[in-house]
Amino acid sequence: MERAWRNCPRVSGPALPWALAAGFFVVYAALSVRQHQRMLTTGYDLGIFEQAVRSYAEGHLPVSALKGPGFSLLGDHFAPVLATLAPFYRLFPTPLTLLVAQAALLAVAVVPLSRWAHQAHGTTAALVLGLGYGASWGIASAVGFDFHEICFAVPLIAFSVTALGNERWRAAALWAAPLLLVKEDLGITVAAIGTYIAWKGPRLLGLATAAAGIAGTLLEILVVIPAFNPDHTYAYSGFLDQTAGGGSMAGLLHLPLDLITPQAKATTLVLLLAPTAFMALRSPLIALALPTLAWRFLSSNPAYWGTDYHYSAILMPIVFGAFIHALSRWAPGQSANDRLTVRAALAISAATTLLLVPQFPLSRIIDAAAWRTPARAAAAHRLMARIPDGATVAASNRLVPQLTDRCTVAVFGFPGIPLTSDWIIDDTHAPMGWPLSPEDETQTLQAARDAGYRTVDQREGYVLLHRPSTGRSDP
Repeated sequence: MERAWRNCPRVSGPALPWALAAGFFVVYAALSVRQHQRMLTTGYDLGIFEQAVRSYAEGHLPVSALKGPGFSLLGDHFAPVLATLAPFYRLFPTPLTLLVAQAALLAVAVVPLSRWAHQAHGTTAALVLGLGYGASWGIASAVGFDFHEICFAVPLIAFSVTALGNERWRAAALWAAPLLLVKEDLGITVAAIGTYIAWKGPRLLGLATAAAGIAGTLLEILVVIPAFNPDHTYAYSGFLDQTAGGGSMAGLLHLPLDLITPQAKATTLVLLLAPTAFMALRSPLIALALPTLAWRFLSSNPAYWGTDYHYSAILMPIVFGAFIHALSRWAPGQSANDRLTVRAALAISAATTLLLVPQFPLSRIIDAAAWRTPARAAAAHRLMARIPDGATVAASNRLVPQLTDRCTVAVFGFPGIPLTSDWIIDDTHAPMGWPLSPEDETQTLQAARDAGYRTVDQREGYVLLHRPSTGRSDP
């Protein structure tokens, strides 16, 4: 049954997947660029990734002042794939380069998925599945919050899952292999793909792929990252929930409950499967989502449990690939009941997608406010223009990515990072509350003045301070 669709004649319309990808690229890029122009992007995380790409573009390993003076980002996460953006950044040294690249990478993943759906069930299925992936909440949440290295993983997984569904085992392994260069935890996904190949296809190829994935993750977490980390550790190992096992029998017995509670975890699971009418569960490909779901739900960090941020983006091609794979058992030309099942599933998928879109960031694209730049932004840019290129700056989180292309920038008030910058620029009118509360922010600004910084200018709630003792003349 799984291969029945392959025996059907091909349907014309090869341009459809690329048309969908082009459309979503425009939407993703427009939303991301407008977010940045409206000063809604942040140092954590866009600023950090721009500092990484800028480092590669300048010919050295990635360093981020946002993480600490001289901090090597290879000691935080293993993501050498970011170096591929360096040539583009040399031509266009701006954070918009990262945002546009992310839009392209996330959009191109629609191509293999919609092409597979088109071959299996025709144009309607290709549209529903393509639009379902492209407008999915996991992709929308990633687009709506800065830039992240996982944008490279999304198309790789989409192509690999499609190859698995077509039983092109070698192609699936080759598409999965570069995931080891995207982020250290993705080796476990590579191992899951290898396990699937060993189960359904060539055992030797599958076992080799699985072994490479596990070995890659262990090498990166236990050797490479600690070698670059100033504390010689992997900083995120502490996020594993101590109540989710902890080595005790009681913890192990509690483990199944930890995977679905608190409620945010169960909500995430339901929202993952709802756009597929829960039919993704009928495909073994859905098992590829388990490694990511396991580390997220066993973590003690609540940010990993829900639907915000970028954490679910890599699950979207898996879920929709599993959906297509499940529908493949009801190939065209079979009984009327089978065709009705496919149509009902596609209708439920389309309806669910339409219901979810307004709840997530892609809906901002039709909000009139998204196309108006706040008046305060002009004041911020006037103040930032007074900061010379190459200066060291401590800035509010939302001001950081406005400066990282030409200055060495840290987040103002970030704990553990000494205030040694030439300049401070802070938004006192609309503080984010991170890393400083409004009260602490006021106290920290006063402490900076007491330490020798003086106010150069202030307007619309933005304040610019400079410390003349650095030897620079005042502008």
